[in-house]
Amino acid sequence: MENNWPVLSYENGKDTYATLHMWTQIVGKIKLAVAPWINHSWHITLHITPTGLSTLEMPYKNKHFQIDFDFINHKLKVITSDGQVRDFDLFGNSVADFYRKIFTVLRDLDIDLKINSTPVEMENPIPFEKDTVNATYEKAQTADLHQALLKMQNVLTQMRCNFKGKCSPVHFFWGSFDLAVSRFSGRKAPPHPGGIPNLPDWVAQEAYSHEVASLGFWPGSEVLPEAAFYAYLYPEPAGYKNAEVKPKGTYYHEALREFILPYSLVQKSNKPEEMLLDFLNSTYETGATSAKWDRYSLET
Repeated sequence: MENNWPVLSYENGKDTYATLHMWTQIVGKIKLAVAPWINHSWHITLHITPTGLSTLEMPYKNKHFQIDFDFINHKLKVITSDGQVRDFDLFGNSVADFYRKIFTVLRDLDIDLKINSTPVEMENPIPFEKDTVNATYEKAQTADLHQALLKMQNVLTQMRCNFKGKCSPVHFFWGSFDLAVSRFSGRKAPPHPGGIPNLPDWVAQEAYSHEVASLGFWPGSEVLPEAAFYAYLYPEPAGYKNAEVKPKGTYYHEALREFILPYSLVQKSNKPEEMLLDFLNSTYETGATSAKWDRYSLET
């Protein structure tokens, strides 16, 4: 198969990613305001679609609605179960503009909601309504990120298929701006220490209530300034960070306490799907074996 995974550059895309991150937090908090609770905060995630990101269906009083980021036509769309559709262009908006416009649209659709306008999981956050700093939306950077997410979602879903224990969907967490899938051993974990900026400790403690192996993707951050795949276990078993895992180029990041596979290695590979699947399987198998998970019962 021809390798047509797009090039992703954190250096070139970071301003667009920062703006998208805040926009997804606004939409995610709207979902938080209406969706019934599902363990590990799975009810608030976004989902990758052929055109972008979606909340999927959400209830509100006697109707249902859905919010979609359309990264093909570069619009924000709101659709309701009574046939109404509203949209506005993504290009040219600061976070403050986006915040004002989306709530204007919702009020026009008789959806009256309030959210906490302080971003989560960030040091020194700027309230959404005051954020004119993040105002970059490059269509090409966004389109490339979307196409990459579609491709990696297929591989993460394939990896998910051979596990019959508790496993999350492949979904997008707007707090940390990452695509993830998580497997659970079924055993309780020690209490998570919390300490995530602007996130109540109980949220992290509930998310990590049981032993978990998480695998996923970030487009980059100042701590790790490159697009990358990650893998970690909570709690981390003894010897995990020193284990030899595949493929070549994978390394353990001491600050993040995760195995990292740079996206660029996958993108340049002749067989990107196989390389990524190697990383997902190798890091999981190493961790689950070290942690003495009951792999015979959990895996197909």
